[in-house]
Amino acid sequence: MCVCPGPRRIAIPVRSSRLPLLSDAMPAPAHLFPLIRSCEISRICSTACYCHHKHLCCFSSHFAHGHFRYAPQKRFAALYRPKENFNHFIHARDYASTPQRFYLTPPQVNSILKANEYSFKVPEFDGKNVSSVLGFDSNQLPANAPIEDRRSAATCLQTRGMLLGVFDGHAGCACAQAVSERLFYYIAVSLLPHETLLEIENAVESGRALLPILQWHKHPNDYFSKEASKLYFNSLRTYWQELIDLNSGETTDVKEALINAFKRLDNDISLEAQVGDPNSFLNYLVLRVAFSGATACVAHVDGVDLHVANTGDSRAMLGVQEEDGSWSAVNLSYDHNAQNEREVERVKTEHPKSEEKSLVKQDRLLGLLMPFRAFGDVKFKWSIELQKRVVESGPDQLNDNEYTKFIPPNYHTPPYLTAEPEVIHHKLRPQDKFLVLATDGLWETMHRQDVARIVGEYLTGVHHQQPIAVGGYKVTLGQMHGLLTERRARISSVFEDQNAATHLIRHAVGNNEFGTVDHERLSKMLSLPEELARMYRDDITIIVVQFNSHVIGACQNEEL
Repeated sequence: MCVCPGPRRIAIPVRSSRLPLLSDAMPAPAHLFPLIRSCEISRICSTACYCHHKHLCCFSSHFAHGHFRYAPQKRFAALYRPKENFNHFIHARDYASTPQRFYLTPPQVNSILKANEYSFKVPEFDGKNVSSVLGFDSNQLPANAPIEDRRSAATCLQTRGMLLGVFDGHAGCACAQAVSERLFYYIAVSLLPHETLLEIENAVESGRALLPILQWHKHPNDYFSKEASKLYFNSLRTYWQELIDLNSGETTDVKEALINAFKRLDNDISLEAQVGDPNSFLNYLVLRVAFSGATACVAHVDGVDLHVANTGDSRAMLGVQEEDGSWSAVNLSYDHNAQNEREVERVKTEHPKSEEKSLVKQDRLLGLLMPFRAFGDVKFKWSIELQKRVVESGPDQLNDNEYTKFIPPNYHTPPYLTAEPEVIHHKLRPQDKFLVLATDGLWETMHRQDVARIVGEYLTGVHHQQPIAVGGYKVTLGQMHGLLTERRARISSVFEDQNAATHLIRHAVGNNEFGTVDHERLSKMLSLPEELARMYRDDITIIVVQFNSHVIGACQNEEL
């Protein structure tokens, strides 16, 4: 049996009709968790593990971190397929001789779900809230270890508006971390008028204190890299100096500012990796950032103007309350992947006809990468010569890494990947109640209409009950009574969650086939060891932004 950790392991289903992890009988004692998180699964869970391909045991951890985004070679394809339906796992069989098992108590479940939650309420002035944003809730639930998702939220201080974003990393978390720290500064600088840019540059020249550009709203776990702050600042300063030189005297368009900021940051990430740094730590850091990748979905809210800039397959969804009180969902982004025909066509038009058959294989870019737009991922942007030069002249950790030395097949006319976002502008209306930004870990488990209903009912406290759908299952009268009783209990306890994003994660992970939260299922999913968790769900990061209908309505009346 393979002793290597992480996603190189896969589960072999054996005899039972239930998820062979935890029973309904006993809460988990504290000493259990180190055992669950170690490789001693076989003593606690009746799940055998083996190495699917022996060469993977010696492969780079970058593959492990991003194995659902990358499929490096055909012989590894089995490990790079989409996650199996969890219902299949629930009905997997375990061994006949099953040891005593445990499950998490509701307080333990809540502790896990709430560990990364954060809430911010926009302050009032003279008893009134003059912002179109009332506040936001955010949360994260890891599947990868460490989590590869990131989130950011900030208020623009020198211009108007608020920025919020989610970032989904692959091949490690380095790129997502860098983008979550840096992108909002690039956007804020892109929005600044010429006079303010001059004032900031003069302050730097004379050594005076700088005007604050952003007010960050961060959870304590959302850290900034202090070691790279000087490097990041110098790159940002070069950008605003160029904006000063290129001043046209025209008012900055938000859509153009978002596009320019995304593209410029990606260009700086690439350039920093090519130039390197005398500091060995920073040199390795910038290379890790460039060779890993991240998608981004960012919202800029200014009064009734909502702009969403999306690169990759995270999503933005607007929650709309209809006249009858029901909820509907409006998409404010499009996935950049093989399911988007326009995106596939865009990629094909950017390369010669001779490459048409090799550009998209098995729904992946060059047969490897799921998102068709992303930050970093220089393996899909640099020439082969540049990749070899940087790897050979880089630190030993990079030169010894199998992933960084691997050249994608049919790699003839790079770049194949772009970070340029698709920007959608929406004028907010009083019926637009909230915005959900989330990485694909949420959308893989829930339909947008269900997301709109769950969040809308949570925020208003009003529940529009639909007839219970059993989806073809044979349900006895007793079972139906149990479902109705469970639904009533769920409604009465809805306010156990003080955070809308937490409430949504609870449903995303714990919903059963009838659309209700099943505590046993939720407990089992949260108890999955690191070796198994990533096989059945992805990291989930959610931001729920609540809008101020009164302010939006007043702004609409002023425009009329």
